[in-house]
Amino acid sequence: MASTLTEIPKILVVDDVEANRFALRNIIQQLGYQPILAENGEQAIKVAQRFDLQLVILDIAMPVMGGYQVCEVLKSNVKTRDIPIIFISAYDNPKDVAKGFELGGADYITKPFMPEVVKARITLQLKLYETTREMQELNRKLQISVSEQLRRVEREKRNVLYALLRVARENAAYDSEHMERMSRNCRVLTEAMQLTLEYGSRISNQYVDTIEVAAPICDIGNVAIPTSILQKKDALSPEENAQMQRHTVVGERILRDIDEEDQNNSFIEMSCDIAMYHHENWDGSGYPSGIKGDEIPLSAQIIGIISTYCALTEKRTYRGSFTQEEALEIMKGDVGVKFNPQIFDILYKIKRQLR
Repeated sequence: MASTLTEIPKILVVDDVEANRFALRNIIQQLGYQPILAENGEQAIKVAQRFDLQLVILDIAMPVMGGYQVCEVLKSNVKTRDIPIIFISAYDNPKDVAKGFELGGADYITKPFMPEVVKARITLQLKLYETTREMQELNRKLQISVSEQLRRVEREKRNVLYALLRVARENAAYDSEHMERMSRNCRVLTEAMQLTLEYGSRISNQYVDTIEVAAPICDIGNVAIPTSILQKKDALSPEENAQMQRHTVVGERILRDIDEEDQNNSFIEMSCDIAMYHHENWDGSGYPSGIKGDEIPLSAQIIGIISTYCALTEKRTYRGSFTQEEALEIMKGDVGVKFNPQIFDILYKIKRQLR
């Protein structure tokens, strides 16, 4: 990026009249800047691509390619679109002046031009250009700094979440392998759904990545449930069952509190949906809200079916583990009741890919 503070500004003069080009060249040299001359629009565009220009002085009325057309070409190119353009013309019709500004021109000088006026306009535009570039660079550095800070904040939030998750896992007597299976199987199922007509438009690559990370957080609300309930081998009493069901609401509240700024964080938003709704059933018989069908967020539907599969195929304190075929047969009886039939069909088709 060129800077008037570190090198001599290069100014392109475009005019088909030689006398005008030389007059402007002399003015630019008197200011201590470097003039580059072009006698038509085609030359001007080539020069602009070759040199790092700080200003273009452009005649409007030229044969073949007029100044307005040259301006449009320069403004459409990433390399040259920010270079200020001063139009020069023998015409002072307000419509001509307005058109120049509409095309992106920075200033307009009428012929015959006065050297002192031209000097003042050139000096002003170079100062504005330098200030603009400095602001752009400052903004670029600021954006980098802000992005780094946001990434650090997100890392810290996730560290807090996973610290809480470890406590919830230990309270419920889950091991780390359970969490890893949840993450992997959710990713496998979601990737398979992404390839279908029904879900392809709703599931992006980012969605797949996010649900893989968010999956283990579904039961984070267990931190608020007594260990005696979480690890109880016998059936829960109605009171204990009601207390157990609170983990959905508690989990969602924990996640909301961690992201209290409400910055539309996709990870937190999906995690909240999962924590709150992963025990809802397709027919509306679940908890905590009793919503049904596609009222249940898609991420929660995916987590619900995978968490059931993982639970059935793992050993628990109150029973042994089921084989994959046994687990899927048990789940088949709940299709249309607990599970979305379409998602279960996809799960069944990819069963060999599941852990």
